[in-house]
Amino acid sequence: MPTVEAPIAAVTVYPQQARITRRGKAPLDGGPRLTFAGLSPALDPASVRVTGTGPALITGVDVRTEQHASPADAVLHTLVEQRRTDQATLDGVVDDEAAETMKVDLLTSLAKRSGGSFAKALAAGTAEPSRVAEVTDALSSRLASALKARRVLTERITRLREDLAALDRRIESHRGQSYQDSTTVVVELEIADPSGSAELELSYVVQGASWEPGYDVRVRGTEVGVTSYGLVSQHTGEDWPECELALSTARPAVSVVVPELSPWYLDRVHPVPAAPAAAYGGSGGGIPEGARMRFAASAPAPMAPKLASVEQGTTAVTYRPSRPVAVPSGAQGHRTTLAQLSLTAVLGYVTAPVLAEEAYLRATVVNTSSFALRPGRASVFHDAEFVGTTVLEPWAPGEELELALGVDDRIRIERELVRRTASKATLSGQKRREAEYRISVANHGPREAVVTVLDQAPVSRDDAVTVKDVKTSPEPVETSALGEYTWKLTLAAGETETVTLSYRVDVAKGVELSGWRE
Repeated sequence: MPTVEAPIAAVTVYPQQARITRRGKAPLDGGPRLTFAGLSPALDPASVRVTGTGPALITGVDVRTEQHASPADAVLHTLVEQRRTDQATLDGVVDDEAAETMKVDLLTSLAKRSGGSFAKALAAGTAEPSRVAEVTDALSSRLASALKARRVLTERITRLREDLAALDRRIESHRGQSYQDSTTVVVELEIADPSGSAELELSYVVQGASWEPGYDVRVRGTEVGVTSYGLVSQHTGEDWPECELALSTARPAVSVVVPELSPWYLDRVHPVPAAPAAAYGGSGGGIPEGARMRFAASAPAPMAPKLASVEQGTTAVTYRPSRPVAVPSGAQGHRTTLAQLSLTAVLGYVTAPVLAEEAYLRATVVNTSSFALRPGRASVFHDAEFVGTTVLEPWAPGEELELALGVDDRIRIERELVRRTASKATLSGQKRREAEYRISVANHGPREAVVTVLDQAPVSRDDAVTVKDVKTSPEPVETSALGEYTWKLTLAAGETETVTLSYRVDVAKGVELSGWRE
């Protein structure tokens, strides 16, 4: 049964899965069946589709699972074979080290025995000193050579074991993403011209793949650049080579059903009768055969390279990067750029000195592009400085977004308690407290600054405690029922303005006040 060599040509990644497209060419003289072998066993059989061109009819498609004695994944198989080779090399070096160790032990023992014999012979005058020196030098030279060889082998064993441990970690990591078995798709054909060939396209959906959006937001003056990118993760057990990669917001489902309401019945509780023994049975699944499709007379036109583009569908958006992208199995957060937006921001400051005497720079940006951005993490930069990360909420065209750009020390804030009194009414016995705060806002920057100042007066939750005579200067632009006051000040470079807030709190006789702060 001929096998179609069909590498991955395109991948569409959904939020929780991916659709793989393979393309290949095969002669038709090998019989009425062609196979796509070595596919991921995680593919959904119901999603398998085969199309193509050539002098033949597709009469059926069958999906089978193949069991293998060795890993079906080619990368894992290569790693396992490499480990066997490296282990054999290590075993050989260990044997060489053992042989050198035996040589060292033998030479050491021989040197000890000969040393005693030479000493006796020299004492008796039966040995020539020159001969003794010659033999001693020879033994020393051989022993030094053996020790050096053993040391070299020991160092090599250490390196080989470290390399083997690293290879074991790679195998263990890849084993969690790969499978021992594989899937084979068998295509049955009715061939009109055995001398011809067919160009086939196979597509299927696999689990273990996902993508999520991420953003870089760079603010330079009033210009805001938003770079959108996709973070692709895949653990499908097969590497994706450089191919046409698309990121889609669609969520394919096994079954798509429009929800319908059923009647909501109320009834009395009835005893539950004993359940009879259940009989289980079923029929095999797979793709039904008999769907006949005639190939087109001519091959489809090749797809031309495109710039980064966005396709707006009925319920989903598809992003297509401008170049082929490779994503290996096991990749986590593989980054690919999707789009770049150039927007305009309105800069301003906001401060709540009752919490912190600091002014935070804030950029208000309207999405004037045609891109609807999905929620995702964003890294925010102000000029060349990294400000921090935030979560970008769904941002539709025409929608306004606020970005915090950190504290600006050139806007100095000071909140001061300028008046505080505590007294007791003579006739009613009520206790009275009064407080007045003054907030100074100074612009030490080189240009005009618009500062939003937030402060608050207390709010009573008891009839025995009343808040009266709340006075502000200047008049706030916004006041809430919860005692929050908002001022918007426009300060020229070097200018200082003040905001005052005062109030009185009356507490009934015999009531202990809680929550007061100064």
